[in-house]
Amino acid sequence: VLFKMKLSLLALSLGFTALSAVKADVAPYGQCGGTLRNIQALPIKARPLAPPDGSAYTRTTTTVNVSPVLAQYHQAAGHPALRDHPAPRGPPAPQEQPAQLGPPLVARGPPPARGLPRLAGLRALLSRAPAGGVTGWAALGGTTGGQGGPTTRVSTLADLKTAVSGDSAKIVVLTASLSGNEVVSVGSNTSLYGASGSVTLTGIGIRVNKVSNVIIRNLKITKVLADAGDAIGVQEASKVFIDHVDLSSDRDHDKDYYDGLADITHGCTYVTLSNSYLHDHWKTVLIGHSDSNASEDTAMTVTVNNNYFKNLNSRGPSFRFGKGHIYNNYYQDMNDGINTRVGAVLRVENNVWTGTCSSALYSTDGGYADASGNDFGTCESGNTALAGSISIPYSYSLLPTSSVASSVVANAGAKLSF
Repeated sequence: VLFKMKLSLLALSLGFTALSAVKADVAPYGQCGGTLRNIQALPIKARPLAPPDGSAYTRTTTTVNVSPVLAQYHQAAGHPALRDHPAPRGPPAPQEQPAQLGPPLVARGPPPARGLPRLAGLRALLSRAPAGGVTGWAALGGTTGGQGGPTTRVSTLADLKTAVSGDSAKIVVLTASLSGNEVVSVGSNTSLYGASGSVTLTGIGIRVNKVSNVIIRNLKITKVLADAGDAIGVQEASKVFIDHVDLSSDRDHDKDYYDGLADITHGCTYVTLSNSYLHDHWKTVLIGHSDSNASEDTAMTVTVNNNYFKNLNSRGPSFRFGKGHIYNNYYQDMNDGINTRVGAVLRVENNVWTGTCSSALYSTDGGYADASGNDFGTCESGNTALAGSISIPYSYSLLPTSSVASSVVANAGAKLSF
């Protein structure tokens, strides 16, 4: 009997020891962190961030990996890192791909109260992510366009102008091709989509001027005359994502008959031009409009990635001042490629040139390039730019150079549907 009593006391002692160990492990976080660190995936009621077809939101049950969210949440609130504590015992839970969260979260107010965070709070954290597919500096800036606003489908020029005006959140889908000789000005917090790849603006340019948080996708824009301006002109704007557009004119006229295809000027920040087809034109992409505008343009941050440049004369892009990231673009029969100018510093990586080509990458008046992995093909001149160094502050997916041409040709241009 005495022996059994000793065994019972020993078991009870071990139990209290284990409980103390668990309590010590949980204590730094309170009930919230100590409980949630053992959770890998959490079913929540969620809604899609931006329905591409303009339909009403529908509630669905989705399994979301909350670990990255919670890690940012605890870090922002000043809690110790979860990885500093022992891993939970037992078999590991199934791993899910992390949610794309966009820029790091910033703590606001006091640390959270003890206990599980409410699902509404978790949804709020997730809703700060950029709209699906946003990349580069536009993603870093938190570009969401009209996410969360009403969707309007339009088919006339008058309705288009009205629908994209103003600064309230809105999604506008153009369903018919239009022609004219004028520009459409887009307000802040707007997503403008072409319903299909055949929707074309002929002679009608898009202006993103002195506004913020704009997405333009899946539009064809062609033959915008110089007196109307650029096919897409972005000026004094921030957080702009131009993606899967088809921009062109012809080379049958003088180089000044049309203006630029996509010009980004006057100190624009957090801008991305991606997955687009730019072709049959003289002056392609101008970033920074004047050698004497350093005070405004030095702040510029622009990403140009996964675009198809074909049958063009120059500006792929021409980049003054500021910081640029130019990667995974395919240049086919483009005379002058990337021109880094007057103090610009560009990361240029894994781009490919084929066909007729004079200068692929070069400097003018002290522009710099941090170049790697490029294939200059048959260009008369490959990389003659001044060497520089730049750190890219966001994550991105880099195609191997050997895959760039096939991937870009297959995907670039107005190939989506909304």
